[in-house]
Amino acid sequence: MATVAFIGLGNMGGPMAANLIKAGMTVTVFDLNPQAVAALTDQGALSAKTACGAAASADYVISMLPAGKHVQSIYMGDDHNKGLLDVVGKNTLLIDCSTIDAATAQIVGAKAAEKGIEFMDAPVSGGTAGAAAGTLTFICGGSDAAYAQAQTVLTVMGANIFHAGQVGAGQIAKICNNMLLSVLMVGTSESLQLGIDNGLDPKVLSDIMKVSSGGNWTLEKYNPCPNVMENVPSSKGYQGGFMVDLMVKDLGLSQQAALGSNSSTPMGALARSLYVNHARQGHGRLDFSSIFEQFANQNKK
Repeated sequence: MATVAFIGLGNMGGPMAANLIKAGMTVTVFDLNPQAVAALTDQGALSAKTACGAAASADYVISMLPAGKHVQSIYMGDDHNKGLLDVVGKNTLLIDCSTIDAATAQIVGAKAAEKGIEFMDAPVSGGTAGAAAGTLTFICGGSDAAYAQAQTVLTVMGANIFHAGQVGAGQIAKICNNMLLSVLMVGTSESLQLGIDNGLDPKVLSDIMKVSSGGNWTLEKYNPCPNVMENVPSSKGYQGGFMVDLMVKDLGLSQQAALGSNSSTPMGALARSLYVNHARQGHGRLDFSSIFEQFANQNKK
């Protein structure tokens, strides 16, 4: 079985690593949070004191980190520390599952290529529930060879795996998807509230719209109105799921990309403004469907 180093054991990385362990792979983990490491070693993982120590003899290195600066630092090192590219072998496949800017992924990929090492960006969609269930969508950027080699581990953690193009393409596809998701969530929220304000039952309205021309994923899988759909964050006080702060981050990446390519994204820019305002009101750690409350609260005044 494959040997895997997993770097970054947060809400997504932890359950992803656990699925690799369940599949019988030898998994060595590293995270700055000792409790996160302990949760994985209790399930059979090995631990390392450093990221480089975890990666040194691995067939695969998988990282799930907060931002581009962390990805660049851990792979390329700095004046005081070696990076993963300094310690892994040429047969090791590097897979970064973080959601970061495409430029950083391309910088790391180019440095890896100089050393004859395959690097692939593979951001994910599917949230914490998908990470736990092993049903994530992986959106991959890298060579054909890297994509083929990655199947061994990605199929354990995900149900849908796409090859978007060369290194960085996975990040672009991910932010395009999340920009659209934010726009759909805002539009769904204001439409439902409009119906409520005019005396409609939001569940009945949702049933109508999801089989009509306004149907979309948020109505079918992730309704933002409380108590319309079971087992979604809106019916659990907007706890769990995908945090507002993370949506703000992704929308910032989308607007950064739009500036770089001179693309017109007015709906994405408006969605970012709405989500930034929502976060500044203290809702950053709630699920992103809580944007519904912006419309509900305004209409109660």
